[in-house]
Amino acid sequence: MILYGAPNPAPNPRRVRIFLAEKGIDLPETRIDMMKREHKSPEFRAKNSMGQLPALELDDGTCISETVAICRYFDETNPEPPMFGVTPVEKALVDMWVRRTEFAVMTPVGNFWRHAHPRTAALLTQFKDFGESNKETYKGAQRYLNRELEGKAWLAGERYSMADICLLTTVDFAGWIGLPLEPEYEHLNAWHVCATARPSANA
Repeated sequence: MILYGAPNPAPNPRRVRIFLAEKGIDLPETRIDMMKREHKSPEFRAKNSMGQLPALELDDGTCISETVAICRYFDETNPEPPMFGVTPVEKALVDMWVRRTEFAVMTPVGNFWRHAHPRTAALLTQFKDFGESNKETYKGAQRYLNRELEGKAWLAGERYSMADICLLTTVDFAGWIGLPLEPEYEHLNAWHVCATARPSANA
């Protein structure tokens, strides 16, 4: 089994590393050099046709990509501790918050990264006004999360889950590209302190 990934600040490979750390699974990551565009090579596209990281190659040659799909595989093969919920309600809430994180939080962060950050200027035609407009969209997402986290230990309830991993990697990546957490959102910041304090956050 081979896990293909990339070092920080790449948020998606980090999601899987955090997940594996929470599970206590020791699987070394085979690094793909994104700066050299190795993830876009024909050899890697044969494993993941999207040319994206991470990807998991099983012993039988099956390749799984997309972070949540990879983590679901490991949750099925190593069920303790459960990271996608236990009861039907817990499972549904984790799925709900993973989806909300990806659409409501990661979308504006990704749009800013692609269209307003100097590191991506050579990769596509940037529409900088659009990119910059996502700063306010991301602040609005933080405001929403702050309301939702009031009185809650974790995003999907009382149990640390895949939803928290998705959110942590997103807000940390956002901070790295120049979109910090707003200090006024005390519940969101308290959640971030607790998530960052977990040993897995350093994976």
